[in-house]
Amino acid sequence: MNTQTNSQLPIPPQFHPDTVGSVWRVPYQEIAAQAEAWAKQYNIQPSSSDKTRICLLLIDVQNTFCIPEFELFVGGKSGNGAVEDNQRLCEFIYRHLGVITTITPTLDTHTAMQIFHPIFWINQAGEHPIPAATNITLSDIEKGIWQVNPVVANSITQGDYQLLEKHAYHYVKQLSQDGKYPLTVWPYHSMLGGIGHALVSAVEAAIFFHCIARQSQTQFEIKGDNPLTENYSVLRPEVLIDFAQNPLAQKNTRLIQQLLNFDAVIIGGQAKSHCVAWTIDDLLTEIQQIDANLAKKVYLLEDCTSPVVVPGVVDYTEQADAAFSRFAAAGMHVVKSTDVMQFILS
Repeated sequence: MNTQTNSQLPIPPQFHPDTVGSVWRVPYQEIAAQAEAWAKQYNIQPSSSDKTRICLLLIDVQNTFCIPEFELFVGGKSGNGAVEDNQRLCEFIYRHLGVITTITPTLDTHTAMQIFHPIFWINQAGEHPIPAATNITLSDIEKGIWQVNPVVANSITQGDYQLLEKHAYHYVKQLSQDGKYPLTVWPYHSMLGGIGHALVSAVEAAIFFHCIARQSQTQFEIKGDNPLTENYSVLRPEVLIDFAQNPLAQKNTRLIQQLLNFDAVIIGGQAKSHCVAWTIDDLLTEIQQIDANLAKKVYLLEDCTSPVVVPGVVDYTEQADAAFSRFAAAGMHVVKSTDVMQFILS
């Protein structure tokens, strides 16, 4: 273990919890100077010297999910869940700078014309589905309730509308056969190049502080940019094979192998019921194919993630909790951000 292990570091004075729920410019050069001075003051060693290698995997800690009034804010039961989660997450990063080897943030990344956005579908009146309130089933397509918007074929399949219809029908059919959530039409979110796509400013600042203090390159992972499949999990898309049995998309085998090679993997982010749960589920599947005991090195920060809850519309709390119970039964540790390092470093 490196010099700064069991003892927690203080929170740097520039961190202000009340800024976690807002968007602001991260002053990189200023933070870099502060981080280098902090590392010197507390004798924080470069991550290359770590004997126990710990990865912090952060799922979609982006403005689109984590800032109130943005497209898919994850309010959780409290109504302010993602903001509260990220306050704890920032404090966790700062307190454990000396032992977190690598931080891997995932970035949900979309453009307008994707299978889960309104523009992709129309009804017989030419209207698009209402986002977040519409699920598209196989029966809906077969009955003509929803059909692929012919105009988007120009952007996705070089104008071949029949090909795009085959892709869409196969995709929805595959979801139902695999027991996945039905195809949900989501509001436009995590739009590439937009402010919603960016990391939460306070979390980005903490991650950058870690990068400089530990001299450890932040490893960003893009997911969700394939127009013909959802990608809740960072490890694999929802559907891998197209209607002609050709590859539609691929698993992130590089990241899977990296995660399995760490001594410990700590996971937090949004949303507990969707992208977090499905990433963990895919990781568990890979683990069980190799050695079920590897599950013991995975730690789930239950106080740094919240389920999707829209009062009066939908509440995924029960499904999220059931998933975490299943992960714990498989050997993973469900912990709080204030406790996790006691388990790893003991």
